[in-house]
Amino acid sequence: MRSALASIVLSAALLGSCATAPTASEGLAGTRWTIVRIDGAPPVAPDKATMRFDDVRLGANVGCNGIGGDYRVEAGRLLAGPLMATRMYCEGPVWQQEEAVNALLSAAPEMQRTGSTMRLVSGGHALDLQLEVD
Repeated sequence: MRSALASIVLSAALLGSCATAPTASEGLAGTRWTIVRIDGAPPVAPDKATMRFDDVRLGANVGCNGIGGDYRVEAGRLLAGPLMATRMYCEGPVWQQEEAVNALLSAAPEMQRTGSTMRLVSGGHALDLQLEVD
């Protein structure tokens, strides 16, 4: 009887520790960021250039189309995808910046986060972000 009771208590403790294990999105879930630079240049549409992270999904907009999909953080990299994007007609610099952000997010960028700033780098592209505070 004691052995059975001890097994139940141990199982409950182990299950409880699993419930509090960190998620793959720890630190990003529930945050919203302003995009401040895309490949070293300011966004063409700075009032629309944002990225947000929910529990398992991210969303980004550079000024024309929305980009979104599932994500997780693994070994210091942001793994996103499959990504979907709206495909409204956009031309010029905003379109080029959008393509750069889409390519970056698809290439498992390395995350470099310091306080309220974050930099994503991969595939010849870089994205600099500033955390938005409510």
